[in-house]
Amino acid sequence: MQKFLNGIYETFTGCDAQLLEINPVLKTSDERILAVDCKLILDDNALFRHPDLAEMRDLNEEDPVEVEAGRYSLNYVKLDGNVGCMVNGAGLAMATMDIIKLSGGSPANFLDVGGGANASTVEAGFRIILKDPSVKAILINIFGGIVRCDRVAGGVVEAYRSMGGIKVPVVARLQGTNALEAKEIIDNSGLSVISAISFGEAAEKIGKILTSK
Repeated sequence: MQKFLNGIYETFTGCDAQLLEINPVLKTSDERILAVDCKLILDDNALFRHPDLAEMRDLNEEDPVEVEAGRYSLNYVKLDGNVGCMVNGAGLAMATMDIIKLSGGSPANFLDVGGGANASTVEAGFRIILKDPSVKAILINIFGGIVRCDRVAGGVVEAYRSMGGIKVPVVARLQGTNALEAKEIIDNSGLSVISAISFGEAAEKIGKILTSK
């Protein structure tokens, strides 16, 4: 068993795995330890160190929308709800999905734009979210730590105009670095983007949108 566990550890660290699960494990009558099934998830960010593993990737076996999101460095997972989410940071994304549920909605996706959000990534985020016909509203919730809020707001405006408008209501809560400038950009854009200051205000506005439909 010690040799088996050492092999698991060496495999996990050697290929930069995020998850390595052996289930079930069997011990035979002749004292052999057998891995009956294995689940292995690699860290995409470390694939540059493993070109042999990267060559084995078959994009045709993956969700095409998630593949498209990856091209723009967006982390996207489709869910079954009616409110699209565009957030930066996994923790904030989870909190955003919780507050959408409290407002009477249900998150339609997990989408993390990361710390380098700009006009092209925001536009890509909109296009990916809107591929889901179940989306009735979009909540943008950005905390400007690394990324500046005014940069995201400019990206929202540019993306909105580039796409020729967005057919569902958009609520934008941008807090942190240059948040006031971001609100001015949104409010003065002439676009039907609803700005919010607090988490609660954003949730309340999403709730009103959903109940009015």
